[in-house]
Amino acid sequence: MHTNIQKLYASSNKPKRLIIGLMSGTSLDGLDIALCSIEGNGTESKLELLHFETIPYADEFKKEIRTVFSKKLIDLEKLTLLNPWIALQHAGMINTCLKKWGINKDEVDLIASHGQTIYHAPKRLHQQEQFGNATLQIGDGDHMAVATGIITISDFRQKHIAAGGEGAPLAVYGDYFIFSKPGEDRILLNIGGIANFTYLPATMDITKIFSTDTGPGNTMMDAFIRHHYPDKFFDEDAAIALTGTINDELLKVLKQNTFFTQSFPKTTGPESFNLEYLNEAIDKIKSENVSIADILATLNKFSADSIVEAILKTSESNKTYKIFSSGGGMHNPLLMHNIKTQLPNCSFYTTADLEINPDAKEAILFAILANESVCGNSSKFGKGTAGMPAISMGKISFPV
Repeated sequence: MHTNIQKLYASSNKPKRLIIGLMSGTSLDGLDIALCSIEGNGTESKLELLHFETIPYADEFKKEIRTVFSKKLIDLEKLTLLNPWIALQHAGMINTCLKKWGINKDEVDLIASHGQTIYHAPKRLHQQEQFGNATLQIGDGDHMAVATGIITISDFRQKHIAAGGEGAPLAVYGDYFIFSKPGEDRILLNIGGIANFTYLPATMDITKIFSTDTGPGNTMMDAFIRHHYPDKFFDEDAAIALTGTINDELLKVLKQNTFFTQSFPKTTGPESFNLEYLNEAIDKIKSENVSIADILATLNKFSADSIVEAILKTSESNKTYKIFSSGGGMHNPLLMHNIKTQLPNCSFYTTADLEINPDAKEAILFAILANESVCGNSSKFGKGTAGMPAISMGKISFPV
């Protein structure tokens, strides 16, 4: 038996595994690196976050990614070059963290690498009859495995699509394993570039679990800030939006996207919700009096409303829910205010109240997916539900 296969087999039979979870989202702010100790699998999974760090991306890194990010027409040579380059950049960040934490690579069983999403193209977006759902994440797993010396599992979203999903949201699997609680209806709300949530029923009935994207989270606000304030990456503490006034006409036009009338569950991305979409909406209202602050206030309300409306459309009005937030948007006080005031029957928390760092949650959930790839049992999901096929995911790359 090949030595790497022997090592993988041995890892799968260990009572506890050390797994590094990686997440690089559409905000392009940096790489989240979570070193997790995971015992068991499925609903018996027990996770401890040992170390967590976000390594900010240098301006040059962001510049390179944006040459191909969410664009229909790109330089194919640049895309080809970026695929291994991103993996090597991420591998260097991992190696730096391991050295800082005093962890030898041989102690780590797996790396779970989400990669960098370049384009998300569910059929509901591209609407080309001969093609199905598609998505593309780059950051080659083989390069990462060789550069770190650690078995790497990557490219998780392809299996999800192959099995009938749209490639997102994948958080639902880890949400179910880690956050379900008998007797308590929970909503795990993640507000990244795109917002999504997972509903976890108090009955623990796998067929009642529900997960969907809701629309824009931070993506349009962040893009607008970068366009007008090159030295800023986001509206910190909603400082600018709080000085603005919501433009009801603009808000109404922004909501006129076919995504919001499509059935649940569904996915979307910055391919749909971006500055071009905003500028088209501004042109439609034919107003020259909308200030930067007013536009930010309106975008903030747009994100909040799309989250609230999705929750209301898919939940039972007579139930009370506990909502646990994570992602960058949870730090935006105006965004959270706009959400909370429209959901008075819900109580709000963050995943910190469940002993999971909310900023580390997505990286942690990919570590869970890697754990399931190696030693899980997808039959625990039964036959799967809409948007949630009963599968394990990820491609395995061995070091030399």
